[in-house]
Amino acid sequence: MINSIKKSELQRIGIFLLFAFGGAILTALTIYLTGGLAKSPYTFILLPTTYMWAPALANIFTRLLTAENWKSVWVKPQFKQNWKYWLVAWFLPGLLIMLGSALYFIIFPASFDPTMSALRQGFELAGKEPPMPMAALAAIQIAAGMVIAPLINSLFTFGEEFGWRAYLLQKLLPLGYRKALIILGAIWGIWHWPIIALGYNYGLDYPGAPFPGMLMFVWVCFCFGTLLSWLTLKAGSVWPAVIGHAAINGMASVAVLFLIGAPNTLLGPTVQGFIGVAGFAVLALVLFFRPGSLPEVNLENKQA
Repeated sequence: MINSIKKSELQRIGIFLLFAFGGAILTALTIYLTGGLAKSPYTFILLPTTYMWAPALANIFTRLLTAENWKSVWVKPQFKQNWKYWLVAWFLPGLLIMLGSALYFIIFPASFDPTMSALRQGFELAGKEPPMPMAALAAIQIAAGMVIAPLINSLFTFGEEFGWRAYLLQKLLPLGYRKALIILGAIWGIWHWPIIALGYNYGLDYPGAPFPGMLMFVWVCFCFGTLLSWLTLKAGSVWPAVIGHAAINGMASVAVLFLIGAPNTLLGPTVQGFIGVAGFAVLALVLFFRPGSLPEVNLENKQA
């Protein structure tokens, strides 16, 4: 097993990280200086664009600056040969998210509201009647999150995955799969820190905020990233990871439909919490430790 990275590749990693983190920090700083997450008029414009696309742009800029070839960018869909990984990416994240949410409500039953009163109150505040029973609305939202959201959200998640999985993962693989997954998970989690410091994902209403949320999201990114990296390597394409990431984003907050009261955001019920991410955590540990679960990859001959 190769256990080191060439000096030229280390330089490319450094340039890539400079662009990826630079774009994230500048975006978060712009949001902060214009009112913060809740008040800035740019929050919902910049987060899915300049923030999420910073890693993809870093991939492109690094290749251009270092005259790196484009032979191994992993953008061919490879759908015909590897459709089953697309299927896994499309539906498994939603199932794991619902599993984690269910576990949270089992542990904290007082937080579970089967009547979805919060959703009903939203209609009341808007002066409208629900167009259908609450259960039907929830079912439609969950179905949309499972089926439609992975497609729509892919426009934004490609920005991250073309950087993390299609570039940085490749650069780290000479260290060995397990080291690569740990390092990539840590880097990906830390890359989120500027917006977590502003209250994204966890808010700021918990002891020690925002630092426990920052640390928690490193674990969350390792759990997500292990599955997304496995999908990329098995399929020989970044697209299943793009779809899987989009599916996670589409279903991330579905548990809020059934939530009553203020949750402990570090625990759940959303997938960013320690309990909420439990399904991904178990799968990640299986993929990480089970012999033979990580696929062999020939980086020299990998198709573009």
